[in-house]
Amino acid sequence: MVAVNSTMLPLGTLAPDFDLADGEGRSFSLEQVASGRPVLVAFVCNHCPYVRHIGPAFGRVADELSRIGVAVVAINSNDVEHYPEDAPELMPPTAREWGWSFPYLFDADQSVAKAYRAACTPDLFLFDAEHRLAYRGQFDSSRPRNDIPIDGSDLLAAASAVAAGEPVPEPQVPSIGCNIKWREGNEPEWFS
Repeated sequence: MVAVNSTMLPLGTLAPDFDLADGEGRSFSLEQVASGRPVLVAFVCNHCPYVRHIGPAFGRVADELSRIGVAVVAINSNDVEHYPEDAPELMPPTAREWGWSFPYLFDADQSVAKAYRAACTPDLFLFDAEHRLAYRGQFDSSRPRNDIPIDGSDLLAAASAVAAGEPVPEPQVPSIGCNIKWREGNEPEWFS
């Protein structure tokens, strides 16, 4: 396990579009998911201990985000040849286990992760209704080996502000997690 921080994409960045399929073959674009609402784009996977740590809580927080008008989509960009536990066919059962009711998509060529400059799992990008980046950072301060409760407080505070049309509270603390498992020869320049 290699823990890395998110790259902290500049605030105001326009959300890169995507058209990806979920583990059952249904395709989704950014606009289909967002439908004119703020949207959280979360880079996750099935096997990462950091994602597994927050998995069920992330499902509950996503339900709360939906209630306040924020759409949620998760994207798995890992190399499944070397990490078969992240294979697309295993994504739907993982999502069901964790209570995820939002689209969980597979980025086979890793181009979407590169477009977002995603670095770790989880890596969270919250965009306003105009698809401008308003928050990038941690879910909360809980980690697999600390005793801090898993409550999604950082993400919830940011999403509540975005939904209300207010500035997101500072500071924004980078997310930390397992590095995205890049295919050999496909590593981006920020990965070393």
